[in-house]
Amino acid sequence: MRPGPVLVIQTAFLGDVVLTTPLLARLAARFGPVDVVTTPAAAELIETHPAVHQVIRYDKRGADRGIGGFRRLAERLAGTRYSAAFLPHRSWRSAALAFAAHVPDRTGFADSPAAILYTRRVARPRGGHESARLLALADDRRIAAPPPKVSLVLTDADRAAASAWLAERRIATPFVAVAPGSIWGTKRWPGYAALVSRLQQPVVVLGSTADGELAAQVAGAAPGRAHSAAGALSLRESAALIERASLLVTNDSAPLHLATGVGTPVVAVFGPTTPSQGFGPLGVSSRVVQEAGLWCRPCSPHGPATCPLGHHACMQSIGVDLVLKAVTALPTSAAAH
Repeated sequence: MRPGPVLVIQTAFLGDVVLTTPLLARLAARFGPVDVVTTPAAAELIETHPAVHQVIRYDKRGADRGIGGFRRLAERLAGTRYSAAFLPHRSWRSAALAFAAHVPDRTGFADSPAAILYTRRVARPRGGHESARLLALADDRRIAAPPPKVSLVLTDADRAAASAWLAERRIATPFVAVAPGSIWGTKRWPGYAALVSRLQQPVVVLGSTADGELAAQVAGAAPGRAHSAAGALSLRESAALIERASLLVTNDSAPLHLATGVGTPVVAVFGPTTPSQGFGPLGVSSRVVQEAGLWCRPCSPHGPATCPLGHHACMQSIGVDLVLKAVTALPTSAAAH
């Protein structure tokens, strides 16, 4: 490999970016801190990470959309003269960007549709967690250390903002965080309001601004005890709030991976997707709740907007009692996190 800085292009969903942090750490151990191209939304999740030298925002659906934005970014990257690019996101756009930026060594997975543009193709492990599969791209057997963990690096300001939000509402610890939203409609478990009404602890409902109505509905199930933080905090501040929580109840969505990154136990409700696809919670204190007997699961890699069969049984059949049992089954040490 030629001398020069190293680039990682990861413009997938927020959770995917979080799960890339072990790869970033492994590459930084070998080459020094790396530059990362990612979406504006995901940039704040990794800009504080010690494995990252610089975050380059690529607003592929906004200011940088279209061929003009692509060319401008490619020219900017070419000016840095990167020696190598690693491409965990198996997309044509990511591969074409590294190619157009004249990066001489381009490593990606052999099963990518864009593999023809790679100079080195790595077999993608079939099993295991996605964070471990991505480490295959580094493929440096000279490093004998244990694989890095999924990690988010929060600042004092992030933690102070979360603490101030909690203090303003007089929310005492321990409290439970819940994240009922998802950009994929079929991933949303419909029982969050009923669950919140039966929990004994204070509850914080997390989500984006777009989740505001749903979060308000869930928080309204326990007036005075449950509070909505949807749209009120940044992603890292939300992660700092999750860090303070005793546990997080969530769908298969980005908050699950935020919790993994800060070490908070998770009760994850899976419907159209399954943990065997590689995106389940990590850690011995976490739990998965799912309807394991359905032949139609998983129905897609991400979960469609609506159930292809019209019944949405994968979520509708999961009762509140089952999720509540998982919450109460967490070890005392986890509940006191």
